[in-house]
Amino acid sequence: MNFIKSYFQLDKYKTNIKTEFIAGLTTFISMSYILFVNPSVLGASGMNTGAVFTATALAAALGTAIMGIVANYPIGEAPALGINAFFAYTVCVGMHVSWQTALASVFVASIIFILITLFKLREKIIDSIPADLKFAISSGIGLFIAFLGLQNGKLIVANKSTLVGLGSLHDPLVWITIFGLLVTVILMILGVPGAIFIGMVLAAIFGVCTGQIALPHKVISTAPSLAPTFGQAIFHVKDINSVQMWVVVLTFLLVTFFDTAGTLIGLAQQAGFMKNNKMPRVGKALAADSTAMMFGSIFGTSPVGAFVESSAGIAVGGRTGLTAVFVAIFFLISMIFSPLLGVFTSQVTAPALIIVGVLMAQNTAHIHWNKLEIAVPSFLIILGMPLTYSISDGLSWGMITYPICMLAAKRGKEISPMMWVLFVIFIIFLWVLNF
Repeated sequence: MNFIKSYFQLDKYKTNIKTEFIAGLTTFISMSYILFVNPSVLGASGMNTGAVFTATALAAALGTAIMGIVANYPIGEAPALGINAFFAYTVCVGMHVSWQTALASVFVASIIFILITLFKLREKIIDSIPADLKFAISSGIGLFIAFLGLQNGKLIVANKSTLVGLGSLHDPLVWITIFGLLVTVILMILGVPGAIFIGMVLAAIFGVCTGQIALPHKVISTAPSLAPTFGQAIFHVKDINSVQMWVVVLTFLLVTFFDTAGTLIGLAQQAGFMKNNKMPRVGKALAADSTAMMFGSIFGTSPVGAFVESSAGIAVGGRTGLTAVFVAIFFLISMIFSPLLGVFTSQVTAPALIIVGVLMAQNTAHIHWNKLEIAVPSFLIILGMPLTYSISDGLSWGMITYPICMLAAKRGKEISPMMWVLFVIFIIFLWVLNF
């Protein structure tokens, strides 16, 4: 116990093993949907869904464990949403690339990722982003995950006329979200420890009692074999032999790079880790991230990155890598207890995402809104992330407009060389995505 306390510096961060455990469990439950969503998405590419389930769990466990043990951050890692859809529908289905070759592209991108990290280029990029934009990134991620929560809880649904609209109160699943949200808000206002996690448990019980969530028929099941996907990424590296495939590699690299950078900044802001506009141990966090991406491709899954749902665990008090270690353990356990995870549906976890969005949006208070050259790029980041359904796309809006606005305000000397580099990179990034 003393070794754990000293290694993870629990006293320094004013936390304890119980708090870190609850935070880890909360983060895991908030992230656990990826175990079911990822096989469903990647299955469209022809991949074996059972193998993808196991690969997802192993990649998440390994990446999160490295993040916790090496970087000492309470941040979970798993195959990222959005980029998995690009993998399956754009690369495999749209471009008629085999899933084996697509995995090889992820593997090559991860190697480039590791090299960039070793030369501390990623670290320099994150440190170069102005404080106002970092607060905007955190706030934007807050709105993005709140939007995810509202969507998962069916409080917001697709609408042909207005893109989005209010969900139907006649849908009984909506009431699980409403019940969980109200209970969680009340518990948090009353200052009850672990309010978000308790809210999720009570929402799950409410769903079972109303007959909307089925109790599992069994508790334990054998983890599916990894054999169909394991190692295919390495075997098919030779297939990356065309301009088209290198564009795919570049896209995997850019999207994962900026998605993760934005997520890490946002979570570090939320947890109060930022010091003098810099993120301590960011190099180690990025190394954990790129390593997880490489091993994930070998196991057989799309790019792995930091998960915004980690904010749920941070919100209940998780402050060290011990939270991440617990998350990793839960991911390993999940491979045999997968039937139980079905109780925590997207409607059950939705209130946690909405509440965390509220907490992260508080960072907007630190932005200098009275200066238009700061307000415009900050606003575009905040609004862009939920509306484009992408952290990296929203980030690109702000990064491209920031230098232009600063020049217009005759503050060009305050723009660092790295921000000009990012300006060019994001223009190329948007062009590549559209191309």
